[in-house]
Amino acid sequence: MKIIIHPHALERMRERGATEEEVIITIERGERFAAKYDRVGFRKNFPFENQWREKRYRTKQVEVYAVKENSDWIVVTVLTRYF
Repeated sequence: MKIIIHPHALERMRERGATEEEVIITIERGERFAAKYDRVGFRKNFPFENQWREKRYRTKQVEVYAVKENSDWIVVTVLTRYF
């Protein structure tokens, strides 16, 4: 299985503070759920204990939306939540 990150998703990752490593771990080990438009969502919480946009948070949640193409995953967008 190969994980391919679409340029749009790379841009969203930069904007939202997610790393490529977090995206891969989220797909490999995160919770999987159905999403709109025949996509699959993956969600995983990571210990954060850091500052994001001038506020301190303990946890970062990474949510990845991808489509399966043969045996590969194509990541179309990435969301993050901090709490």
